Amino acid sequence: MELKKLSKDFYQQKCLTVARGLIGKILVRIKSNKIYSGIIVETEAYLGEKDPAAHSFIGKTKRNEVMFGEGGFSYVYFTYGNHYCFNVVTEKSGTAHAVLVRAVEPLLGIEEMKKNRGTDYIYNLTNGPGKLAQAFEINKVLNGADLNGREIFIVENERKDYKISKSKRIGISKNTEKLYRFYAKDNIFVSKYFIKKLAA
Repeated sequence: MELKKLSKDFYQQKCLTVARGLIGKILVRIKSNKIYSGIIVETEAYLGEKDPAAHSFIGKTKRNEVMFGEGGFSYVYFTYGNHYCFNVVTEKSGTAHAVLVRAVEPLLGIEEMKKNRGTDYIYNLTNGPGKLAQAFEINKVLNGADLNGREIFIVENERKDYKISKSKRIGISKNTEKLYRFYAKDNIFVSKYFIKKLAA
């Protein structure tokens, strides 16, 4: 059964709705003859001019201009001088809201992911936004890519029974109290899974 790509209408919902709704969906990246895929298990919402932690809070710049377009396109940026992050632009043009995809549960292309990441440990392949981008070969070439295109897209998942939790976002210094992070409860591929288990 061929899984259906998410529609433009899905991405043009409210940012928090999309951030929650992406949990359990499947991210697919096609590069040449390689296919990577994984179940999205962790996201974070960033709400434009309402949110000091969002890149678009300061207004449109060359770096963030993709965020100001309509929902349904990818926003990819380079951070901390060493890794890329993949985001989904949401809502109508000019809103400048986006969802960061923080982690996925690997499905297809796992051996290639291991090569890309330089590790054989499956639980350390895609459990963080930088790791995910490296594993899936996501970089600035995909900034502004149409999520209904062929290079990178998100599809429905036949499984619908994911239990979703929310929390504060990770690694930010502004607007830290907002519960804008969503994740699949008890999923071992969530970025902070092992830290939480060790602290318990």
